[in-house]
Amino acid sequence: MNFTTITTTSLHQLNTPAIAVGVFSEGKLSHAADILDRASNGAIAEVLKAEFDAKPKTSLTLRNLPGIITKRVILVGLGKQESYRVTNLADAEATVVKACHHANLEEALSTLASIDCPDTTLSTRIRHFVSASHAANYHYDETLSDASENEAPRLKKLSTWVKRDQSAAAEEGLRQGIALAEGVALCRKLGDLPPNICTPTYLGNTAKDLAKNFPTLKAEVLSHKQIEALGMNSFLSVAAGSLEPPAFIVLHHTPSKAKSDAAPAPIVLVGKGITFDSGGISIKPAKNLDEMKYDMCGAASVLGTMRAVAALDLDREVIGLIASCENMPGVKANKPGDIVTSLSGQTIEILNTDAEGRLVLCDALTYAERYKPAAVIDIATLTGACVVALGDVNTGLFSTDEALTEQLLQAGKESNDLAWHMPMTDAYQRQLKSRFADIANIGGPSAGAVTAACFLSRFTKAYAWAHLDIAGTAWNSGTNKGATGRPVPLLVNYLLNQA
Repeated sequence: MNFTTITTTSLHQLNTPAIAVGVFSEGKLSHAADILDRASNGAIAEVLKAEFDAKPKTSLTLRNLPGIITKRVILVGLGKQESYRVTNLADAEATVVKACHHANLEEALSTLASIDCPDTTLSTRIRHFVSASHAANYHYDETLSDASENEAPRLKKLSTWVKRDQSAAAEEGLRQGIALAEGVALCRKLGDLPPNICTPTYLGNTAKDLAKNFPTLKAEVLSHKQIEALGMNSFLSVAAGSLEPPAFIVLHHTPSKAKSDAAPAPIVLVGKGITFDSGGISIKPAKNLDEMKYDMCGAASVLGTMRAVAALDLDREVIGLIASCENMPGVKANKPGDIVTSLSGQTIEILNTDAEGRLVLCDALTYAERYKPAAVIDIATLTGACVVALGDVNTGLFSTDEALTEQLLQAGKESNDLAWHMPMTDAYQRQLKSRFADIANIGGPSAGAVTAACFLSRFTKAYAWAHLDIAGTAWNSGTNKGATGRPVPLLVNYLLNQA
């Protein structure tokens, strides 16, 4: 979808298929709505009194209003003005797109980003305009033989309305929003692809394609032999049950601007890339097992974030690491009771082969040490326990580094991609005690998300570290099944703040 800005002050004279304006409850009009209301001799205000209560996520399309050239005015409900926040803005922009889909429109103008919202700037509001609209317009058709069975939205161009003296801020918001939106779309597509297509090799090729398309990126995909030579035995033990070869992916963004000697240390993102998780020998129940193709959404979020970083040519060195394989119950698969030696040298007793994400991540986290990073953030669909604790609203955030925790929480609020800081005190570590190895890979039924994070923390002593458990937020189930693209918005916002 193409995004542009429009600076006209004469909205009522604009010849466009539709103009979307925000209205608050109790009949309060936004500035744009007021302009059209005055041009139409109070027609909008009359409608608000008669039939539209302006609740959030609602809209009403008015046609052929007197004094207005556009054929359609889409009233978008914003709720109470005193409660209007960035979450409402994102929902409202998505509502505009849905109204356009319903009307089979190819083009429209939204004025919602012009409305003041606490803790935002025009640039950030336009970033939300682009990202929310792009997400609402997302359509998966990669494996459909007949597109008519699931027709793509017709909306191809969406503009936003700003004042002439705000053009520079608007253009920056568009630039950031488009980069973010396309990164989210890549993350969603990778998640939605079937596991027989989106294999570890496919993820590696995706990283290589990104490096071809963006000059700031360099990709390296390590083969089984190279991974073995490094000593990543914990990672390879998970891959052993599958015929699909594993891949360890390194995607390195170096800013095009010359770096000074005082350039900050890189930020490293580590993604869990289990392209299908059967549970291994500790096999999962059959119900919803198809959704285990989404167990690589951590890897997808790293690739989506790195795409956005490269598109923005972010003035900060960022490195993406992905450990990718399948977890299958083959003849060489991990068995409960097996002990493996990780890249760090620590031995791990495998009590449950379905706790495999931490086994691939621990070696990737050790590998990250070589970059002497300023911070390392791992992203993983790690535990069902996190879904029980937080549902699909908040991503679980685990870290003992206060500064990094606050930066990520703030980025989540600013991007409307929320995270919640979970406890991770030393008292939980005792649940990982093993009689036969340095550490067990599970800590029992209680506090499962916490003990999984505690396991990972054993491999992160050399740097500031945070773990994002996205098991509840990476995809939707049910009739609306599909990848969400989270936490790409949070990560991009965090990296923008650090650049």
